[in-house]
Amino acid sequence: MPAPETIHQLVARFEENRAAYRSGKYNEAQLRQEFLDKFFEALGWDIYNKNGFSPEYRDVVIEDSLQIEGASKAPDYAFKIGKERKFYVEAKKPSVDIKGDIHPAYQLRRYAWNAHLPLSILTDFEELAVYNCKNKPNPGDSAATGRDKFYCYTEYVEKWDEIAGIFSRDAVWKGSFDRFAESSKGKKGTTEVDDAILGDIESWRKLLALNIALRNPQVADERQLNYAVQMTIDRILFLRICEDRGIEPEEQFKNMTSRPGIYARMVELFRRADMKYNSGLFHFSEEKGNDSAADTFTPGLSIDDKVLKEIIASIYYPCPYIFKEIPVEILGQVYEQFLGKVIRLTPGHTAKIDLKPEVRKAGGVYYTPKYIVEYIVANTVGRLLEGKTPAEAAELKIVDPACGSGSFLLGAYQHLLDWHVKWYTEHDPEKWAKGRSPALMAANGGGWKLTTARMKEILVNNIHGVDIDAQAVEVTKLSLLLKVLEEESGQLSLGLERVLPDLGRNIHCGNSLIGEDYFEGQLTVDEKERERVNPFEWSRVFPDVFAKGGFDVVIGNPPYVRQEALGNDKQYFQKHYQVYAGTADLYSYFIEKGVSLLAPGGQFSYIVANKWMRANYGEALRKWLKTKCIEEITDFGDLPVFENATTYPCIIKISNHTPHLQPQITVIKTLTFTNLQDYVKNEGIKLDQLKFSDSGWSLVDENIQKIFDKLALHAEPLEKYVKGKIFRGVLTGLNEAFVIDQTTRDRLILEDPKSNELIKPFLIGKDIKRYKPPESERYLILIPRGWTKEKSKNSTNAWRWFQQNYLAIAKHLEPFSLAAAKRFDKGDYWWELRSCGYYEEFKKTKITWGNLATTPKFYIDYDRYYINAPSVIIASSDLYLLGILNSKVCYYVISHIAAGRQGGFFEYKPVYVSKVPIYIIDFSKPAEVKIHDRMVALVDRMLDLYKRTPSTPQEQERLTRDIASTD
Repeated sequence: MPAPETIHQLVARFEENRAAYRSGKYNEAQLRQEFLDKFFEALGWDIYNKNGFSPEYRDVVIEDSLQIEGASKAPDYAFKIGKERKFYVEAKKPSVDIKGDIHPAYQLRRYAWNAHLPLSILTDFEELAVYNCKNKPNPGDSAATGRDKFYCYTEYVEKWDEIAGIFSRDAVWKGSFDRFAESSKGKKGTTEVDDAILGDIESWRKLLALNIALRNPQVADERQLNYAVQMTIDRILFLRICEDRGIEPEEQFKNMTSRPGIYARMVELFRRADMKYNSGLFHFSEEKGNDSAADTFTPGLSIDDKVLKEIIASIYYPCPYIFKEIPVEILGQVYEQFLGKVIRLTPGHTAKIDLKPEVRKAGGVYYTPKYIVEYIVANTVGRLLEGKTPAEAAELKIVDPACGSGSFLLGAYQHLLDWHVKWYTEHDPEKWAKGRSPALMAANGGGWKLTTARMKEILVNNIHGVDIDAQAVEVTKLSLLLKVLEEESGQLSLGLERVLPDLGRNIHCGNSLIGEDYFEGQLTVDEKERERVNPFEWSRVFPDVFAKGGFDVVIGNPPYVRQEALGNDKQYFQKHYQVYAGTADLYSYFIEKGVSLLAPGGQFSYIVANKWMRANYGEALRKWLKTKCIEEITDFGDLPVFENATTYPCIIKISNHTPHLQPQITVIKTLTFTNLQDYVKNEGIKLDQLKFSDSGWSLVDENIQKIFDKLALHAEPLEKYVKGKIFRGVLTGLNEAFVIDQTTRDRLILEDPKSNELIKPFLIGKDIKRYKPPESERYLILIPRGWTKEKSKNSTNAWRWFQQNYLAIAKHLEPFSLAAAKRFDKGDYWWELRSCGYYEEFKKTKITWGNLATTPKFYIDYDRYYINAPSVIIASSDLYLLGILNSKVCYYVISHIAAGRQGGFFEYKPVYVSKVPIYIIDFSKPAEVKIHDRMVALVDRMLDLYKRTPSTPQEQERLTRDIASTD
């Protein structure tokens, strides 16, 4: 893209008058008006809102208000797509040294880091610096820290294509900005704002847990200890955020540290907050009309000043946090991770912090991405709001039955807030800004916003949630309360009323799936068992909702709990749920429960694992769903919707109407879309619900399905053909330690011949070719979980034993000990690999293939290679099977069901390859035996041909012809 004439003119003008502009007399306001506004207009941005969008939807917010340690300062420009901020621009007058001055760079990076913006710009027009803002800023950082690109004004014309390719409105809209930001990883070892906050509040939890356990013998159990720690953290964080928003006086906590007795003064502050906010977060005394139990426990705690001083020091300057800038949704993500651990009280009355068992089994905590939340909310809450008035919208009842930290409820609440602002501004806004209880008030920078009172009404009227985890319930409440105050910027705007609602009647702690009848017939109930089950009676807790037929919207992401962890609860599920199967995971029951909560015309939508569509345990669920009004299934396959996790998610939407039997089906092949709504609209197809087979649902159009049906005649899916024995490769968690090259192998064996016992030949995906023997000089150091204990006879010093017996390998691994110890999935010791029940399969003849390929590339391994994940193996010597897998039939199936990648690649993951139909030979029929034998002979010849090594070009040409003719 050539630079527009405007840029040529701006550059020429600056060059002509450079000395004047660089003088201290030429100020920032002049620079913005004369140069920067025009510069960004040339990039396609509507600087002056000529399109007339409402304030929240304008392209550019100028002087986006910020308060930093009591001094007003703002990023000069905030550039947005819709309501989402994408990057800041901080302007400085040309006399400022953009390249060398550390203060402007720190200022910009601090703004953007807190706002969770990956990139932002610092410029005086003479120079323009692009900063990676993912990394935690420090006041002493050099101006070059985090700087990705630097341009002088003399380069703008020449490099306009590069600048516009990242920062033009068109580039941001089409995703080029996000792709560049993703590729800009920043300095290794530094921390994004969510990780930094998580690190801090985990540190606070440890400090408080240890100190409260030490100083308070009256803390009788873990439940009390967890409650005390979390409420203390929540209260400090809430009030500190209110300080940054101007709702609370500055530095309240900091001022407490000058004399002894900090916690007593904190409790006084918390009691004043109770009078001001009316929130369950600060509920210390019984009140008429409030059913929630008052907290008489935490005010009586003893907490050492030293502990509180350390916490308080970490929330004021020079810490880089600007709390009002941190989005509530980011705090929700932080808390989602925080809730993955629990405080244990030891017999010695000290505290220990552990992963929750369900989190350990799930491999971690996975927060639902914002775009998924917004998509589900828009297609449920958004649909029901169409054509309604605010009075009618107030009747909508929305619930998340497994609300966690509240991401879906926050999304639904935000959607309601946006809808109300839009409705009021389109229907005589001045009218709605008058009277004793106005809905609107003037917003900074023009336009309108909702009053705090109306935001409270919407929250209490519409938003409901349940979670089995009491800590999660408190976090959801905290997140929603912070959202109410998100637009507040001063004490006076709050008025004299108590500001916040008590959400005790909206957000409840309980087991969404199990009622009080769980204990029916039991004369006595163990208190710990009741606490574990935590039964919940929906109609009793929400009587008004069910008096009107149920909830209008049920949304969420139910927990991923495997059936093995359900224990005795299975008996209850079998009795109460039509979708019951002995091997069904927990989300199956959440689907049935969620749909059962709907009022007539209600909308249900979850994101869940897609395995129910094909797994045997999903048959009862599939039959049940076929009787419902399925509106949509959006299948992501194994695309990484959840960061660092392969969960095979899908979105399912059901309405409480008579089934129309024509659900919209979308198979998502890539996550590079700009807008999921548009992708589904363009790629989705309507399928006949009645044609879905009880044995498994295939989400392809009818013409392709007819071919699939023909291929399936007298055939079995690969998964059934090999009796489910499809295994992924070895996952070391630290390849740089456990995967070595030929030279390292030879050296280790030379140093200690016993090393050979633990070193195995190793392949990665790109080593695996179609029929062709691999050429690899990689090796795996294989020390599986349990090996050390077995070999060392449980020696008291296992590492010393390992050093004495395998010195060379011990010396090789020792430099990696810290990194290896941090692996989530290591063995009993840091030098061991994770547990794996099929290591023996690698020693057998096996068919193997890599994860990505343009065409089928399956190979039969006779040489006992171990294979790296995500490559896959089947322990089989079946050449007939190998031939089918390398055939055009396999390619046809994979190309229509697998996720595609750029360059014509498809993912050959087990979830897809397992569906390839394998024709079953009837060996009683000579004609079929002949087909089988012919296939085996051809495969055998292909394997033989690929083993040959031609020595001349003529031999190579002949070999190529032979392979082509055989193939």
